[in-house]
Amino acid sequence: MRGRRRRVTLRAMEADAPSQSNPAGVDPDSVKTAAAPRDGGRPTRGTVLVTGATGYIGGRLVPELIAAGYQVRVLSRHPDRLRDLSWFTDVDVIAGDAGEPDAVRTALRGVDVAYYLLHSLQLGEGFVEVERNLARLFATTARDEHVGRIVYLGGLTPDCPPDQLSKHLTSRSEVGEILRTSGVPTAELRAAVILGSGSASFEMLRYLTERLPAMVTPRWVTNRIQPIAIRDVLRYLVGCAELPKDVNRAFDIGGPDVLTYQQMMQRYAAVAGLRKRIIVRVLVLSPTLSGHWVGVVTPVPASIAKPLVESLRNEVICGDSDIKDFIPDPPEGLLSFETAVDYALRRIRDTNVVTRWSSASVPGAPAEPLPHDPDWAGGSLYTDDRQRVVDASPRAVWQVIEGIGGKNGWYSFPLAWEVRGLMDRAVGGVGLRRGRRHPRSVRVGETVDFWRVEARDTDRLLRLRAEMKMPGLAWLELGVEVDSEGQTVYRQRAVYHPRGLAGHAYWWSVAPFHGVVFGSMVRNIAGAAERLQLTGDLADELDDEGVNTIGPDHAAQPRTAGAVVA
Repeated sequence: MRGRRRRVTLRAMEADAPSQSNPAGVDPDSVKTAAAPRDGGRPTRGTVLVTGATGYIGGRLVPELIAAGYQVRVLSRHPDRLRDLSWFTDVDVIAGDAGEPDAVRTALRGVDVAYYLLHSLQLGEGFVEVERNLARLFATTARDEHVGRIVYLGGLTPDCPPDQLSKHLTSRSEVGEILRTSGVPTAELRAAVILGSGSASFEMLRYLTERLPAMVTPRWVTNRIQPIAIRDVLRYLVGCAELPKDVNRAFDIGGPDVLTYQQMMQRYAAVAGLRKRIIVRVLVLSPTLSGHWVGVVTPVPASIAKPLVESLRNEVICGDSDIKDFIPDPPEGLLSFETAVDYALRRIRDTNVVTRWSSASVPGAPAEPLPHDPDWAGGSLYTDDRQRVVDASPRAVWQVIEGIGGKNGWYSFPLAWEVRGLMDRAVGGVGLRRGRRHPRSVRVGETVDFWRVEARDTDRLLRLRAEMKMPGLAWLELGVEVDSEGQTVYRQRAVYHPRGLAGHAYWWSVAPFHGVVFGSMVRNIAGAAERLQLTGDLADELDDEGVNTIGPDHAAQPRTAGAVVA
Protein backbone atom coordinates (compact mmCIF):
# COMPACT_ATOMS: atom_id res chain seq x y z
CA MET A 1 0.00 0.00 0.00
CA ARG A 2 1.51 3.27 -1.09
CA GLY A 3 1.95 5.87 1.57
CA ARG A 4 1.96 3.26 4.34
CA ARG A 5 5.33 1.65 3.72
CA ARG A 6 7.33 1.13 6.83
CA ARG A 7 10.54 -0.42 8.02
CA VAL A 8 9.96 -3.05 10.64
CA THR A 9 12.79 -3.96 12.94
CA LEU A 10 11.67 -7.25 14.31
CA ARG A 11 14.21 -7.37 17.12
CA ALA A 12 12.09 -4.89 18.98
CA MET A 13 9.30 -7.46 19.11
CA GLU A 14 11.49 -10.22 20.52
CA ALA A 15 9.60 -10.33 23.78
CA ASP A 16 6.43 -11.31 21.95
CA ALA A 17 8.03 -14.22 20.12
CA PRO A 18 7.79 -17.76 21.54
CA SER A 19 10.87 -19.16 23.20
CA GLN A 20 12.91 -21.49 21.01
CA SER A 21 15.79 -23.82 21.52
CA ASN A 22 16.96 -23.05 17.97
CA PRO A 23 16.36 -19.32 17.47
CA ALA A 24 18.05 -19.18 14.11
CA GLY A 25 15.81 -21.94 12.83
CA VAL A 26 18.74 -23.78 11.25
CA ASP A 27 17.77 -26.90 9.37
CA PRO A 28 19.66 -29.78 11.01
CA ASP A 29 20.00 -31.47 7.63
CA SER A 30 21.15 -28.35 5.84
CA VAL A 31 24.52 -27.08 4.77
CA LYS A 32 26.99 -26.49 7.58
CA THR A 33 28.25 -22.97 6.87
CA ALA A 34 28.01 -21.32 10.27
CA ALA A 35 30.75 -18.88 11.16
CA ALA A 36 31.70 -18.06 14.70
CA PRO A 37 30.08 -14.67 15.30
CA ARG A 38 31.58 -12.17 17.66
CA ASP A 39 30.02 -9.78 20.10
CA GLY A 40 27.74 -12.22 21.81
CA GLY A 41 26.40 -13.87 18.71
CA ARG A 42 25.77 -10.86 16.43
CA PRO A 43 26.46 -11.22 12.71
CA THR A 44 29.95 -10.37 11.48
CA ARG A 45 29.92 -10.81 7.71
CA GLY A 46 27.91 -7.88 6.36
CA THR A 47 24.29 -7.23 5.43
CA VAL A 48 22.36 -9.32 2.92
CA LEU A 49 18.91 -8.80 1.45
CA VAL A 50 16.69 -11.78 0.64
CA THR A 51 13.70 -11.30 -1.65
CA GLY A 52 11.09 -14.04 -1.80
CA ALA A 53 11.66 -14.94 1.86
CA THR A 54 8.17 -16.47 2.15
CA GLY A 55 8.83 -18.75 -0.81
CA TYR A 56 10.32 -22.22 -0.99
CA ILE A 57 13.98 -21.29 -1.52
CA GLY A 58 14.03 -17.98 0.33
CA GLY A 59 12.41 -19.42 3.44
CA ARG A 60 15.21 -21.98 3.69
CA LEU A 61 18.02 -19.64 2.72
CA VAL A 62 17.38 -17.06 5.45
CA PRO A 63 18.29 -19.31 8.41
CA GLU A 64 21.37 -20.54 6.54
CA LEU A 65 22.59 -16.97 6.11
CA ILE A 66 21.89 -16.21 9.76
CA ALA A 67 23.89 -19.27 10.78
CA ALA A 68 26.73 -18.16 8.50
CA GLY A 69 27.01 -14.87 10.39
CA TYR A 70 25.22 -12.40 8.13
CA GLN A 71 22.86 -9.61 9.11
CA VAL A 72 19.76 -10.58 7.14
CA ARG A 73 17.15 -8.21 5.78
CA VAL A 74 14.02 -9.32 3.89
CA LEU A 75 11.61 -7.49 1.60
CA SER A 76 8.05 -8.74 2.01
CA ARG A 77 4.62 -7.62 0.88
CA HIS A 78 3.18 -9.45 3.86
CA PRO A 79 5.43 -9.04 6.93
CA ASP A 80 2.77 -10.67 9.08
CA ARG A 81 3.45 -13.96 7.30
CA LEU A 82 6.92 -14.04 8.82
CA ARG A 83 5.82 -13.84 12.43
CA ASP A 84 5.40 -17.59 12.93
CA LEU A 85 8.78 -18.45 11.40
CA SER A 86 11.55 -19.51 13.75
CA TRP A 87 13.96 -16.84 12.48
CA PHE A 88 11.44 -14.02 12.89
CA THR A 89 13.38 -12.18 15.61
CA ASP A 90 16.71 -12.54 13.81
CA VAL A 91 15.96 -10.50 10.70
CA ASP A 92 15.00 -6.98 9.71
CA VAL A 93 11.96 -6.60 7.48
CA ILE A 94 11.17 -3.99 4.87
CA ALA A 95 7.44 -3.94 4.25
CA GLY A 96 6.77 -3.35 0.58
CA ASP A 97 6.34 -4.77 -2.90
CA ALA A 98 9.23 -5.68 -5.21
CA GLY A 99 7.48 -3.66 -7.90
CA GLU A 100 7.49 -0.42 -5.88
CA PRO A 101 10.63 1.68 -6.50
CA ASP A 102 10.63 3.28 -3.04
CA ALA A 103 10.32 -0.06 -1.26
CA VAL A 104 13.08 -1.63 -3.35
CA ARG A 105 15.38 1.34 -2.76
CA THR A 106 14.82 1.21 0.99
CA ALA A 107 15.45 -2.53 1.04
CA LEU A 108 18.70 -2.29 -0.95
CA ARG A 109 20.20 0.69 0.88
CA GLY A 110 23.38 -0.32 2.71
CA VAL A 111 23.25 -3.92 1.48
CA ASP A 112 26.41 -5.87 0.67
CA VAL A 113 24.76 -8.82 -1.09
CA ALA A 114 21.24 -9.01 -2.53
CA TYR A 115 19.54 -12.33 -3.26
CA TYR A 116 17.02 -12.15 -6.10
CA LEU A 117 14.64 -15.09 -5.63
CA LEU A 118 11.46 -13.78 -7.25
CA HIS A 119 9.34 -15.55 -9.84
CA SER A 120 5.88 -15.04 -11.25
CA LEU A 121 4.89 -18.45 -12.63
CA GLN A 122 1.45 -18.32 -11.07
CA LEU A 123 0.55 -15.23 -13.05
CA GLY A 124 -0.11 -17.34 -16.13
CA GLU A 125 0.59 -15.93 -19.59
CA GLY A 126 1.58 -12.49 -18.32
CA PHE A 127 4.48 -13.64 -16.14
CA VAL A 128 7.24 -12.86 -18.69
CA GLU A 129 6.61 -9.11 -18.77
CA VAL A 130 6.17 -8.95 -15.01
CA GLU A 131 9.47 -10.73 -14.38
CA ARG A 132 11.27 -8.48 -16.87
CA ASN A 133 10.03 -5.29 -15.19
CA LEU A 134 10.79 -6.52 -11.67
CA ALA A 135 14.33 -7.50 -12.67
CA ARG A 136 15.01 -4.14 -14.35
CA LEU A 137 13.83 -2.22 -11.30
CA PHE A 138 15.90 -4.37 -8.96
CA ALA A 139 19.02 -4.16 -11.15
CA THR A 140 19.00 -0.38 -11.62
CA THR A 141 18.23 0.27 -7.96
CA ALA A 142 20.98 -2.10 -6.81
CA ARG A 143 23.44 -0.21 -9.02
CA ASP A 144 22.30 3.19 -7.74
CA GLU A 145 22.57 2.01 -4.12
CA HIS A 146 26.08 0.59 -4.70
CA VAL A 147 25.16 -2.97 -3.75
CA GLY A 148 28.27 -5.16 -3.71
CA ARG A 149 26.77 -8.26 -5.34
CA ILE A 150 23.54 -9.80 -6.66
CA VAL A 151 22.92 -13.54 -6.37
CA TYR A 152 20.18 -14.99 -8.56
CA LEU A 153 18.79 -18.51 -8.80
CA GLY A 154 17.53 -19.24 -12.31
CA GLY A 155 16.85 -22.25 -14.48
CA LEU A 156 19.34 -24.50 -16.24
CA THR A 157 19.16 -23.65 -19.94
CA PRO A 158 19.37 -26.50 -22.45
CA ASP A 159 21.76 -26.37 -25.39
CA CYS A 160 19.26 -25.52 -28.11
CA PRO A 161 18.21 -22.55 -30.28
CA PRO A 162 16.54 -19.77 -28.28
CA ASP A 163 13.23 -20.22 -30.13
CA GLN A 164 13.03 -23.78 -28.82
CA LEU A 165 13.20 -22.74 -25.18
CA SER A 166 10.06 -22.71 -23.05
CA LYS A 167 8.65 -19.36 -21.95
CA HIS A 168 9.66 -20.22 -18.41
CA LEU A 169 13.31 -20.86 -19.21
CA THR A 170 13.45 -17.95 -21.66
CA SER A 171 12.20 -15.63 -18.93
CA ARG A 172 14.62 -17.05 -16.36
CA SER A 173 17.49 -16.54 -18.78
CA GLU A 174 16.39 -12.98 -19.59
CA VAL A 175 16.18 -12.07 -15.90
CA GLY A 176 19.71 -13.37 -15.43
CA GLU A 177 21.00 -11.26 -18.32
CA ILE A 178 19.29 -8.13 -16.96
CA LEU A 179 20.95 -8.63 -13.58
CA ARG A 180 24.39 -9.47 -15.02
CA THR A 181 24.43 -6.36 -17.21
CA SER A 182 23.29 -4.06 -14.40
CA GLY A 183 26.78 -2.92 -13.45
CA VAL A 184 26.54 -4.86 -10.17
CA PRO A 185 28.63 -8.08 -10.01
CA THR A 186 26.09 -10.89 -10.33
CA ALA A 187 26.30 -14.62 -9.73
CA GLU A 188 23.54 -16.44 -11.59
CA LEU A 189 23.06 -20.03 -10.47
CA ARG A 190 21.24 -22.21 -12.98
CA ALA A 191 19.54 -25.34 -11.64
CA ALA A 192 17.24 -27.93 -13.17
CA VAL A 193 15.03 -30.06 -10.91
CA ILE A 194 15.54 -29.27 -7.22
CA LEU A 195 15.06 -32.27 -4.95
CA GLY A 196 13.67 -31.34 -1.57
CA SER A 197 10.55 -31.76 0.51
CA GLY A 198 8.06 -29.14 -0.57
CA SER A 199 9.51 -28.10 -3.96
CA ALA A 200 7.10 -28.07 -6.90
CA SER A 201 9.42 -30.24 -9.01
CA PHE A 202 9.76 -32.81 -6.25
CA GLU A 203 6.00 -32.83 -5.63
CA MET A 204 5.41 -33.56 -9.31
CA LEU A 205 7.85 -36.46 -9.21
CA ARG A 206 6.51 -37.76 -5.91
CA TYR A 207 2.81 -37.80 -6.75
CA LEU A 208 3.19 -39.05 -10.32
CA THR A 209 5.24 -41.98 -9.06
CA GLU A 210 3.19 -42.80 -5.97
CA ARG A 211 -0.26 -42.47 -7.52
CA LEU A 212 0.35 -44.12 -10.89
CA PRO A 213 1.77 -47.68 -10.78
CA ALA A 214 1.18 -47.72 -14.54
CA MET A 215 1.15 -44.62 -16.69
CA VAL A 216 1.11 -43.33 -20.24
CA THR A 217 3.73 -40.60 -20.57
CA PRO A 218 4.91 -38.09 -23.17
CA ARG A 219 8.23 -38.32 -24.97
CA TRP A 220 10.01 -35.94 -22.61
CA VAL A 221 10.28 -38.63 -19.93
CA THR A 222 13.33 -39.96 -21.82
CA ASN A 223 15.11 -36.60 -21.84
CA ARG A 224 18.11 -36.38 -19.53
CA ILE A 225 18.04 -34.14 -16.45
CA GLN A 226 20.67 -33.28 -13.86
CA PRO A 227 18.77 -32.80 -10.58
CA ILE A 228 20.30 -31.27 -7.48
CA ALA A 229 19.45 -31.57 -3.79
CA ILE A 230 18.08 -28.51 -2.00
CA ARG A 231 20.91 -28.80 0.54
CA ASP A 232 23.50 -28.33 -2.19
CA VAL A 233 21.57 -25.44 -3.74
CA LEU A 234 21.57 -23.65 -0.38
CA ARG A 235 25.29 -24.30 0.07
CA TYR A 236 26.01 -22.69 -3.30
CA LEU A 237 23.74 -19.73 -2.57
CA VAL A 238 25.41 -19.01 0.76
CA GLY A 239 28.86 -19.45 -0.78
CA CYS A 240 28.13 -16.94 -3.55
CA ALA A 241 28.07 -14.13 -0.99
CA GLU A 242 31.87 -14.49 -0.71
CA LEU A 243 32.73 -14.62 -4.41
CA PRO A 244 35.50 -12.27 -5.63
CA LYS A 245 34.25 -8.88 -6.78
CA ASP A 246 35.27 -9.48 -10.39
CA VAL A 247 33.02 -12.53 -10.79
CA ASN A 248 30.04 -11.59 -12.95
CA ARG A 249 28.69 -14.63 -14.73
CA ALA A 250 26.33 -17.60 -14.76
CA PHE A 251 27.14 -20.98 -13.20
CA ASP A 252 25.42 -24.27 -13.95
CA ILE A 253 24.75 -26.29 -10.80
CA GLY A 254 23.64 -29.91 -10.63
CA GLY A 255 24.03 -33.05 -8.60
CA PRO A 256 26.26 -36.06 -9.40
CA ASP A 257 23.54 -37.97 -11.30
CA VAL A 258 22.35 -37.43 -14.88
CA LEU A 259 19.04 -39.25 -15.31
CA THR A 260 16.00 -39.35 -17.54
CA TYR A 261 12.71 -38.41 -15.94
CA GLN A 262 11.67 -42.02 -16.38
CA GLN A 263 14.73 -43.18 -14.45
CA MET A 264 13.98 -40.61 -11.76
CA MET A 265 10.50 -42.05 -11.29
CA GLN A 266 11.83 -45.62 -11.11
CA ARG A 267 14.58 -44.67 -8.66
CA TYR A 268 12.09 -42.70 -6.56
CA ALA A 269 9.87 -45.79 -6.44
CA ALA A 270 12.82 -47.89 -5.25
CA VAL A 271 13.70 -45.43 -2.45
CA ALA A 272 10.04 -45.15 -1.41
CA GLY A 273 9.65 -48.94 -1.29
CA LEU A 274 7.26 -49.09 -4.24
CA ARG A 275 7.09 -51.61 -7.07
CA LYS A 276 8.74 -50.78 -10.35
CA ARG A 277 6.44 -48.49 -12.35
CA ILE A 278 5.06 -49.47 -15.77
CA ILE A 279 5.73 -46.55 -18.11
CA VAL A 280 4.47 -46.44 -21.68
CA ARG A 281 5.56 -43.52 -23.87
CA VAL A 282 3.31 -41.97 -26.49
CA LEU A 283 3.88 -39.22 -29.03
CA VAL A 284 0.62 -37.28 -28.73
CA LEU A 285 0.92 -35.59 -25.33
CA SER A 286 1.90 -31.96 -25.88
CA PRO A 287 3.37 -29.88 -23.04
CA THR A 288 -0.05 -28.27 -22.61
CA LEU A 289 -1.81 -31.61 -22.32
CA SER A 290 0.98 -32.89 -20.09
CA GLY A 291 0.60 -29.85 -17.84
CA HIS A 292 -3.13 -30.49 -17.44
CA TRP A 293 -2.42 -34.18 -16.83
CA VAL A 294 0.08 -33.33 -14.09
CA GLY A 295 -2.42 -30.84 -12.66
CA VAL A 296 -5.03 -33.60 -12.35
CA VAL A 297 -2.74 -36.22 -10.80
CA THR A 298 -0.62 -34.03 -8.50
CA PRO A 299 -1.26 -31.13 -6.11
CA VAL A 300 0.65 -28.79 -8.45
CA PRO A 301 -1.94 -26.81 -10.45
CA ALA A 302 -1.76 -26.74 -14.24
CA SER A 303 -0.71 -23.06 -14.21
CA ILE A 304 2.58 -24.09 -12.58
CA ALA A 305 2.85 -27.62 -13.99
CA LYS A 306 2.69 -26.49 -17.62
CA PRO A 307 5.81 -24.22 -17.59
CA LEU A 308 7.68 -26.84 -15.55
CA VAL A 309 6.78 -29.54 -18.07
CA GLU A 310 7.70 -27.27 -20.97
CA SER A 311 11.13 -26.86 -19.38
CA LEU A 312 11.62 -30.63 -19.65
CA ARG A 313 11.10 -30.77 -23.43
CA ASN A 314 14.85 -30.41 -23.84
CA GLU A 315 17.69 -32.05 -21.98
CA VAL A 316 18.86 -29.90 -19.05
CA ILE A 317 22.41 -30.90 -18.13
CA CYS A 318 25.18 -28.75 -16.70
CA GLY A 319 27.43 -27.34 -19.41
CA ASP A 320 30.19 -26.53 -16.96
CA SER A 321 31.25 -27.16 -13.38
CA ASP A 322 33.14 -23.89 -12.89
CA ILE A 323 31.29 -23.17 -9.64
CA LYS A 324 33.57 -25.75 -7.99
CA ASP A 325 36.55 -23.45 -8.58
CA PHE A 326 35.01 -20.95 -6.19
CA ILE A 327 32.84 -23.13 -3.94
CA PRO A 328 34.43 -26.60 -3.68
CA ASP A 329 32.34 -29.68 -3.06
CA PRO A 330 32.14 -30.85 0.55
CA PRO A 331 34.43 -33.76 1.46
CA GLU A 332 31.54 -36.23 1.17
CA GLY A 333 30.57 -34.85 -2.25
CA LEU A 334 27.21 -33.62 -3.52
CA LEU A 335 24.14 -35.58 -2.53
CA SER A 336 23.10 -38.39 -4.87
CA PHE A 337 19.57 -38.62 -6.23
CA GLU A 338 18.69 -41.48 -3.88
CA THR A 339 20.07 -39.71 -0.82
CA ALA A 340 18.24 -36.48 -1.64
CA VAL A 341 14.96 -38.35 -2.10
CA ASP A 342 15.49 -40.29 1.13
CA TYR A 343 16.11 -37.06 3.06
CA ALA A 344 13.00 -35.46 1.56
CA LEU A 345 10.79 -38.45 2.33
CA ARG A 346 12.10 -38.56 5.90
CA ARG A 347 11.09 -34.92 6.38
CA ILE A 348 7.64 -35.64 4.97
CA ARG A 349 7.17 -38.65 7.27
CA ASP A 350 8.38 -36.63 10.26
CA THR A 351 6.13 -33.67 9.31
CA ASN A 352 9.24 -31.52 9.33
CA VAL A 353 8.79 -29.73 6.00
CA VAL A 354 10.11 -26.20 6.46
CA THR A 355 8.79 -24.48 3.31
CA ARG A 356 6.55 -25.44 0.38
CA TRP A 357 6.03 -24.40 -3.23
CA SER A 358 2.52 -23.17 -2.36
CA SER A 359 3.88 -20.47 -0.02
CA ALA A 360 3.80 -17.99 -2.88
CA SER A 361 0.65 -15.89 -3.25
CA VAL A 362 -1.92 -16.77 -5.87
CA PRO A 363 -2.72 -14.02 -8.38
CA GLY A 364 -6.14 -12.56 -7.97
CA ALA A 365 -6.39 -13.41 -4.29
CA PRO A 366 -7.50 -10.52 -2.09
CA ALA A 367 -4.62 -8.41 -0.93
CA GLU A 368 -6.48 -6.70 1.88
CA PRO A 369 -7.53 -8.32 5.15
CA LEU A 370 -11.07 -9.28 5.97
CA PRO A 371 -13.41 -6.28 5.87
CA HIS A 372 -15.40 -5.72 9.03
CA ASP A 373 -19.05 -4.83 8.66
CA PRO A 374 -19.24 -1.46 10.50
CA ASP A 375 -16.40 -0.01 8.46
CA TRP A 376 -17.11 -1.72 5.18
CA ALA A 377 -17.74 0.67 2.34
CA GLY A 378 -17.12 -1.64 -0.57
CA GLY A 379 -20.68 -2.79 -1.12
CA SER A 380 -22.59 -5.92 -0.11
CA LEU A 381 -21.13 -8.31 2.39
CA TYR A 382 -22.75 -11.67 3.04
CA THR A 383 -22.08 -13.56 6.26
CA ASP A 384 -22.94 -16.89 7.79
CA ASP A 385 -22.45 -16.77 11.59
CA ARG A 386 -22.74 -19.82 13.82
CA GLN A 387 -21.66 -20.77 17.33
CA ARG A 388 -21.98 -23.68 19.73
CA VAL A 389 -21.24 -24.34 23.40
CA VAL A 390 -18.68 -27.14 23.64
CA ASP A 391 -18.22 -29.50 26.56
CA ALA A 392 -14.45 -29.31 26.30
CA SER A 393 -11.61 -26.99 27.14
CA PRO A 394 -10.67 -24.11 24.80
CA ARG A 395 -7.37 -25.88 24.19
CA ALA A 396 -9.14 -28.98 22.91
CA VAL A 397 -11.25 -26.90 20.53
CA TRP A 398 -8.18 -25.01 19.31
CA GLN A 399 -6.35 -28.24 18.51
CA VAL A 400 -9.19 -29.29 16.27
CA ILE A 401 -9.38 -25.85 14.64
CA GLU A 402 -5.66 -25.64 13.91
CA GLY A 403 -5.63 -29.13 12.39
CA ILE A 404 -8.48 -28.49 9.95
CA GLY A 405 -8.07 -29.33 6.27
CA GLY A 406 -5.63 -31.64 4.52
CA LYS A 407 -6.02 -35.25 5.64
CA ASN A 408 -8.05 -34.14 8.63
CA GLY A 409 -10.76 -32.82 6.33
CA TRP A 410 -13.35 -30.13 6.93
CA TYR A 411 -15.64 -31.92 9.38
CA SER A 412 -18.66 -31.72 7.10
CA PHE A 413 -20.07 -33.36 4.00
CA PRO A 414 -16.76 -34.55 2.45
CA LEU A 415 -18.34 -35.01 -0.97
CA ALA A 416 -19.35 -31.35 -1.16
CA TRP A 417 -15.79 -30.20 -0.42
CA GLU A 418 -14.36 -32.68 -2.89
CA VAL A 419 -16.75 -31.55 -5.63
CA ARG A 420 -15.94 -27.89 -4.94
CA GLY A 421 -12.23 -28.70 -5.20
CA LEU A 422 -12.70 -30.50 -8.51
CA MET A 423 -14.76 -27.60 -9.86
CA ASP A 424 -11.99 -25.21 -8.90
CA ARG A 425 -9.28 -27.21 -10.64
CA ALA A 426 -11.47 -27.54 -13.73
CA VAL A 427 -11.41 -23.75 -14.16
CA GLY A 428 -7.68 -23.42 -13.43
CA GLY A 429 -7.83 -23.03 -9.64
CA VAL A 430 -5.71 -24.70 -7.00
CA GLY A 431 -8.33 -27.18 -5.73
CA LEU A 432 -8.01 -29.13 -2.51
CA ARG A 433 -4.80 -30.95 -3.29
CA ARG A 434 -2.40 -28.36 -1.89
CA GLY A 435 -3.19 -29.80 1.53
CA ARG A 436 -1.09 -28.58 4.46
CA ARG A 437 2.60 -28.26 5.30
CA HIS A 438 2.03 -29.81 8.73
CA PRO A 439 -1.05 -31.84 9.75
CA ARG A 440 -1.51 -30.18 13.14
CA SER A 441 -0.04 -26.66 13.08
CA VAL A 442 -0.19 -23.70 10.73
CA ARG A 443 1.60 -20.41 10.20
CA VAL A 444 0.29 -17.14 8.81
CA GLY A 445 0.73 -17.15 5.04
CA GLU A 446 0.61 -20.92 4.63
CA THR A 447 -1.94 -22.69 2.48
CA VAL A 448 -4.60 -25.09 3.71
CA ASP A 449 -6.19 -26.72 0.66
CA PHE A 450 -7.74 -23.85 -1.31
CA TRP A 451 -7.45 -21.42 1.63
CA ARG A 452 -4.54 -19.34 2.89
CA VAL A 453 -3.98 -18.52 6.56
CA GLU A 454 -4.54 -14.78 6.87
CA ALA A 455 -4.48 -14.51 10.66
CA ARG A 456 -3.70 -16.81 13.56
CA ASP A 457 -4.21 -15.77 17.15
CA THR A 458 -2.96 -18.76 19.11
CA ASP A 459 -5.70 -20.54 21.08
CA ARG A 460 -8.31 -18.00 19.92
CA LEU A 461 -8.77 -17.39 16.18
CA LEU A 462 -7.85 -18.83 12.80
CA ARG A 463 -8.82 -16.79 9.73
CA LEU A 464 -8.60 -18.35 6.29
CA ARG A 465 -8.80 -16.46 3.01
CA ALA A 466 -10.21 -18.27 -0.02
CA GLU A 467 -8.03 -18.76 -3.09
CA MET A 468 -10.47 -20.80 -5.15
CA LYS A 469 -11.86 -19.29 -8.34
CA MET A 470 -15.11 -17.43 -7.70
CA PRO A 471 -16.80 -14.11 -8.57
CA GLY A 472 -15.89 -12.48 -5.28
CA LEU A 473 -13.74 -12.68 -2.16
CA ALA A 474 -14.32 -15.05 0.74
CA TRP A 475 -13.02 -15.69 4.24
CA LEU A 476 -13.65 -18.32 6.90
CA GLU A 477 -13.09 -17.56 10.59
CA LEU A 478 -12.83 -20.30 13.23
CA GLY A 479 -12.52 -19.22 16.84
CA VAL A 480 -12.90 -20.26 20.45
CA GLU A 481 -13.67 -18.22 23.57
CA VAL A 482 -15.00 -18.52 27.10
CA ASP A 483 -18.36 -16.82 27.77
CA SER A 484 -19.49 -15.01 30.92
CA GLU A 485 -20.67 -18.30 32.41
CA GLY A 486 -17.30 -19.94 31.94
CA GLN A 487 -18.45 -22.13 29.06
CA THR A 488 -16.29 -22.87 26.02
CA VAL A 489 -17.86 -21.46 22.87
CA TYR A 490 -16.85 -22.38 19.33
CA ARG A 491 -17.55 -19.58 16.83
CA GLN A 492 -17.60 -19.88 13.05
CA ARG A 493 -18.08 -17.12 10.49
CA ALA A 494 -18.08 -17.26 6.70
CA VAL A 495 -17.79 -13.90 4.92
CA TYR A 496 -18.31 -13.27 1.21
CA HIS A 497 -17.89 -10.06 -0.78
CA PRO A 498 -19.53 -10.54 -4.21
CA ARG A 499 -18.13 -9.12 -7.43
CA GLY A 500 -20.89 -7.93 -9.75
CA LEU A 501 -24.13 -9.72 -10.54
CA ALA A 502 -22.33 -13.04 -10.94
CA GLY A 503 -21.05 -12.72 -7.38
CA HIS A 504 -24.52 -12.22 -5.94
CA ALA A 505 -25.86 -15.11 -8.03
CA TYR A 506 -23.03 -17.33 -6.78
CA TRP A 507 -23.84 -16.63 -3.13
CA TRP A 508 -27.55 -17.33 -3.49
CA SER A 509 -26.90 -20.47 -5.52
CA VAL A 510 -24.78 -22.00 -2.74
CA ALA A 511 -26.71 -20.52 0.22
CA PRO A 512 -29.14 -23.49 0.42
CA PHE A 513 -26.19 -25.79 1.12
CA HIS A 514 -24.79 -23.72 3.96
CA GLY A 515 -26.95 -25.42 6.54
CA VAL A 516 -25.53 -28.79 5.54
CA VAL A 517 -21.93 -27.70 5.09
CA PHE A 518 -21.41 -25.04 7.74
CA GLY A 519 -24.01 -26.42 10.17
CA SER A 520 -22.49 -29.89 10.25
CA MET A 521 -19.05 -28.31 10.45
CA VAL A 522 -19.96 -26.62 13.73
CA ARG A 523 -21.42 -29.83 15.18
CA ASN A 524 -18.54 -32.05 14.08
CA ILE A 525 -15.78 -29.71 15.24
CA ALA A 526 -17.49 -29.45 18.62
CA GLY A 527 -17.88 -33.23 18.74
CA ALA A 528 -14.23 -33.80 17.81
CA ALA A 529 -13.11 -31.45 20.58
CA GLU A 530 -15.32 -33.20 23.12
CA ARG A 531 -13.93 -36.60 22.15
CA LEU A 532 -10.43 -35.21 22.36
CA GLN A 533 -11.17 -33.91 25.86
CA LEU A 534 -12.61 -37.26 26.90
CA THR A 535 -9.56 -39.22 25.80
CA GLY A 536 -7.26 -36.76 27.54
CA ASP A 537 -5.03 -36.82 24.48
CA LEU A 538 -4.31 -33.08 24.56
CA ALA A 539 -1.08 -31.77 23.13
CA ASP A 540 1.53 -29.97 25.11
CA GLU A 541 2.19 -26.35 24.24
CA LEU A 542 2.86 -26.07 20.48
CA ASP A 543 6.11 -24.62 19.30
CA ASP A 544 6.59 -22.84 15.97
CA GLU A 545 7.09 -26.09 14.13
CA GLY A 546 4.20 -27.89 15.81
CA VAL A 547 6.48 -30.51 17.29
CA ASN A 548 4.49 -31.39 20.39
CA THR A 549 1.05 -32.22 19.07
CA ILE A 550 -1.48 -35.00 19.07
CA GLY A 551 -0.73 -38.03 16.97
CA PRO A 552 -1.97 -38.35 13.40
CA ASP A 553 -4.05 -41.41 14.21
CA HIS A 554 -6.32 -39.66 16.73
CA ALA A 555 -9.87 -40.84 16.33
CA ALA A 556 -11.35 -37.40 16.76
CA GLN A 557 -9.81 -36.20 13.53
CA PRO A 558 -11.76 -37.57 10.55
CA ARG A 559 -9.86 -38.37 7.39
CA THR A 560 -11.92 -36.94 4.59
CA ALA A 561 -11.43 -34.95 1.44
CA GLY A 562 -8.06 -33.48 0.62
CA ALA A 563 -4.50 -34.74 0.72
CA VAL A 564 -1.60 -33.73 2.86
CA VAL A 565 1.21 -32.27 0.84
CA ALA A 566 4.69 -32.10 2.35
